[in-house]
Amino acid sequence: MEVSVQNFILYYKSCLFDIMEEAQENNIADWVSIIVELLGAKQAVYYTTQNVKNNQLYIEYTYAPNQQAEFHNCITSDIVNTIFIEQKLANREKLTQFPMLAEFNCGFEFNYNELKKGYLFLVADLEKVEELIESNLEAFTYESEKFLHIINKHYKIMSEEKKYKELFRVTEKFHSSMDVDIVLREIIHTLKRVFPHFQTVLMLSNDTNHDKNLPIKELQFDQENSPVMECFVTGDIKIEEHVSNNQTLLNAPLCGKQGVYGVLQVETFSSFIFQNNEVEFIRLLANTGGSALENAKLYEQSQRLIEDLQLINETSHRLNSSSRLDETLHFLKTQISKSFHTEQAGFVLLKEDEPIILEGSSGLHNTPGGKKCIEYMTENISLKKESILISDARTLFEDEALPYASIMAVPMLESDTLKGYCLIAHEFPYFFTFEMFKLFQSLIHHSTLAVTNSMLREELERMVITDHLTQLFAKSFLNNEVIQSMKKDEEGTFILLDIDNFKEVNDTYGHQIGDEILIQVAKIIQKNIRASDIGARWGGEELAIYLPNLPLNKGVQVANRLVKTVYENTNPKITVSCGVSYWNKQRKDELESLFHRADLGLYDAKELGKNQVVIKEEHQYIS
Repeated sequence: MEVSVQNFILYYKSCLFDIMEEAQENNIADWVSIIVELLGAKQAVYYTTQNVKNNQLYIEYTYAPNQQAEFHNCITSDIVNTIFIEQKLANREKLTQFPMLAEFNCGFEFNYNELKKGYLFLVADLEKVEELIESNLEAFTYESEKFLHIINKHYKIMSEEKKYKELFRVTEKFHSSMDVDIVLREIIHTLKRVFPHFQTVLMLSNDTNHDKNLPIKELQFDQENSPVMECFVTGDIKIEEHVSNNQTLLNAPLCGKQGVYGVLQVETFSSFIFQNNEVEFIRLLANTGGSALENAKLYEQSQRLIEDLQLINETSHRLNSSSRLDETLHFLKTQISKSFHTEQAGFVLLKEDEPIILEGSSGLHNTPGGKKCIEYMTENISLKKESILISDARTLFEDEALPYASIMAVPMLESDTLKGYCLIAHEFPYFFTFEMFKLFQSLIHHSTLAVTNSMLREELERMVITDHLTQLFAKSFLNNEVIQSMKKDEEGTFILLDIDNFKEVNDTYGHQIGDEILIQVAKIIQKNIRASDIGARWGGEELAIYLPNLPLNKGVQVANRLVKTVYENTNPKITVSCGVSYWNKQRKDELESLFHRADLGLYDAKELGKNQVVIKEEHQYIS
C-alpha cells in the first residue's frame, strides 16, 4: 500500500492499534513487519534493552525472508550510545563505522520516559526513509515508543498469567496425587510448557524408584563445593555461568517443610539472563514440588492421622458454611477445646504488625504475663511467619507470673500474607506433643481461609453500604431503610442538604480541599443525629439525612442546627442549604414523592439566597 507523507503517521498509528487489540507473543514481529513494509526493507533486526548483561543488548527479532543473513546476537551499549548521540535516526555513514552493523543503511533508537526500549536496524529503501521518516521522525519514534512500552507491559502481564496458571494447575495436580512419579513428571512438564527452550534435570537425594524416562540423576554428595551441593545444603537458589560450555545453570532446591529432597537444575545458553519473576516462578515450582514429594513420602504416616484429618475436614466444612466472623471463631474455639483439651485460645489479627485481639478469644491476654506473651509471639511471628511451640513458658518469661506453661502459636497465612495468628495455652508444662503441634498447624492452615473470608465478607458488607469518602451510608442503603421505615414506623422526616457554591470551593481551593469539606460536613452530620438516624451521601456535594419516627418540627430543628453548625465549624468556611419533607401514616405517601418534595425545597432554598432551610409539603410551603 502506498502511503503519503501527509497520512503516514495516521496510518502507522492505526496499524499499531490493530496490533494492540490482541496482545500476542508475536507483536514485536508484527510491528517490525509494518515498518519493513512501509520502508521497503529487505532485512531488519531488533535489539532489546529488556535483558542487558555485561553491557550487551541481545536480539529479540530478525527479518530476512529471501536470503541467509547472519546477525550478531548482541551489540554493546557503548556502540548504540555512540551511534545515537545526536538523534534517534542513524544513517548508513554512522552504521558503517561498526562492522557488525555495516550491512544496514538506517537505524532507530526508541526510548520511553527516558528509559531505553530498543534499537531497530534496517536495510531499507532510503528514498522512502527520506520521504516518510525524516519529516515525521519525532512523531514516528514517539508512537513506536508508546507501542513498545504498552506491549512490554502486556508481555509481562501475559507471561505472569501464563506462569501462575501453570503453577495453579500443577499445584492442583500435586494435591490430587500421592504418586512420586506424577509429581516429578509434572515438575518437568510444567517447566517445558513455560520455558520450552530450557533443559531440565532433577537431581534427587535418594534412590527413589522413579520413571526411567524422566531426566533424573542421583545427587552426588562428594561434590562438596559445587553450586548444586551448596544449593542443596543451604536451601537457596544458585545460578552459575559456564562461558566455555555456553551454559547458564539455575539450581533450585526441592524444599519441603522438613528438609530438602533434591535439586531442580534448569539449563539455558550462557548469554541468557534469568529475570526476577522467572527465578521466583522456578523457586515456587521447586518449593511446590518439594512439598509434594514430601507429602508423597509421608503418605503412609498419614494413615495414622485419620482421626485428625476427619477433625480438620469437619472443621473446614463447618467454617466454610459459616458467614459470620463470631460464628466462625466460636466454632473454631470449640473444636480446639475438644481436640487439645484447653479453654485457653486466642485469635490475634495483625494490622501493621500491631496485635488486635478478636472477640471470641479467651482471657489469656488480660494478665500482665499474658500481654508479655502476646508481644513476644507477635514479634516473632511477624518476623519469621513460622509456628511456635513452647513447652515451658515459665523459663522464657521468668519475671512474669504466667497462669499457663505450654503454648502453641500458628500464623494465619493467605497467599504468603500474614493475617494474624492463633494461640492456645495450657497450665501444665510439656502438655502439647509434637503430633498435637502438627495437627494444630494443619487445623489453623485449613481454617485461615474461612476466617479471612468471614472478615472480608463483613468488611465488604460495610463497604457496600458506605460511601468511601464521607463514611456516610450509600444512597441505596438509605432508600431501603426509608422503605422499611414507611412500613413499620408512624412518621419520618427527610432532609436533603447541599453545599452552597461547591464548584467555587473546588475552583478556588482545589478538589482535595473540596473533598475535605465534604468530610467535614459528613462528620458534623454524624455528630448531630441519633444512632437510629441515617446519614447518607446522596450524590456529588448533596448529602441526605433520614430521621425515622421524628415529627416535622423536630426534623426542621435538626436541619437548622446543621445549617448553623456547618457555617461555624468548617474550614474554609462554607454554608449549606436544606430541603425538608415529611410523611406519616395518616396520609398516603410514596418514597419518590418524599424525596421529590425535599428536592423542591432544596431548590427553593437555593433560589431564596442559600444558607437556609425550606420545608416543602404537598399543600403548604413554609420557609
